[in-house]
Amino acid sequence: MHAVKAGTTMSTPIIGYCTNVHAGRTLEETVANVERHSSAVRERIAPDGFLPIGLWLSAASAHALHSKPDAARRLRDALLERGIAVFTLNGFPYGDFHAATVKHAVYTPHWADVRRGLYTMQLADILVDLLPEPGTVPGIGREASISTLPLGWRMTFSLEGCGAAVGMAAAQLEQVTRHLMRIEERTGICLHVDLEPEPGCMLDRAQHVVDFFAQALRPDGTSADILRHVRVCHDICHSAVMFEPQAEAIAAYRTAGIRVGKVQVSSAVACDGSERAFRALRHFDEPRWLHQTSVLDGRGEAHFYDDLERAFDHAPDGVWRVHFHVPVFAEFLGPLQTTRGEIALALAALGEDLPATPLEVETYAWNALPTEHRLATLADGIAEELEWTSALVRRLSSPQA
Repeated sequence: MHAVKAGTTMSTPIIGYCTNVHAGRTLEETVANVERHSSAVRERIAPDGFLPIGLWLSAASAHALHSKPDAARRLRDALLERGIAVFTLNGFPYGDFHAATVKHAVYTPHWADVRRGLYTMQLADILVDLLPEPGTVPGIGREASISTLPLGWRMTFSLEGCGAAVGMAAAQLEQVTRHLMRIEERTGICLHVDLEPEPGCMLDRAQHVVDFFAQALRPDGTSADILRHVRVCHDICHSAVMFEPQAEAIAAYRTAGIRVGKVQVSSAVACDGSERAFRALRHFDEPRWLHQTSVLDGRGEAHFYDDLERAFDHAPDGVWRVHFHVPVFAEFLGPLQTTRGEIALALAALGEDLPATPLEVETYAWNALPTEHRLATLADGIAEELEWTSALVRRLSSPQA
């Protein structure tokens, strides 16, 4: 793992991990878990440098931090003393992401609900103060992202919006854009909100994002500001589950002038349909998170199910891909495969943009994995993921790649 050291020149992207793998119902719980687990990861991979993290703050945690003067700066300084540097925020889960049952609740409130916009603007105010002072940690401090849900879960978003939901979401994103513009004018720091396509949501393919920008989010005279402050978070696992070619997704954004604000390095479960693999896959049908599933049949048609148990009810023949974030270094999980190979395809597709694109390893389901696929400690698992990702980037960045 390449540690981020002061005084170095960055020729490779910032690589960190997302702390939504840790519980965080309250601000105190969030901070305690980050200090405990992130410090342990840093000791393993960057004992002489800084560990970049993508911090997740629930709405309750964000409100608590936002309401206390200088609290975010104090948290920044405390983390930096431990060698931990925030480089991005995950603004997708609004509530308790580690409740006993999360499922569809992770998509509420959606972007037609004013609470989503207010939460995101609070996160922006906080992020400015959490970022290290420019020059303190190479590559971090002058620009940062807040990833967010892709408008909302398709069925809920459409029904609750009564046909006006897309326009309401666009209006809120334009309001957030104005807020981010004011922050940049005041601080010189460019923040952007990155829509994260996810299976089953309003935007679950790159083309959906492109269409949303073209039809709803780029009114005359404001396109440049929108494109600067609203971007896309490309989650590799999500595209893989949708059987969306990684290079085609990246190319679609590039052609439309939409920037990839960050890439979430992630991997899904894949099943070849054999009886042995199906038996193993049953152990991934857990009750906390939604595990959207796509099955590619022999005719090349993908069948989508909003959760793994629903796919089992139909049990179609074909190649299965399941939205269950598994360790990115794992090619196999017993008789099951993973979509690990998609990671190299996505990063290679970035081409010359790779060094400037932050990478955030996001495997939030470590504690839901069958026990035989876990490492000794959570910190061991996260550290191995970061080391594997860094080695992949070095290979892709070498002249022979």
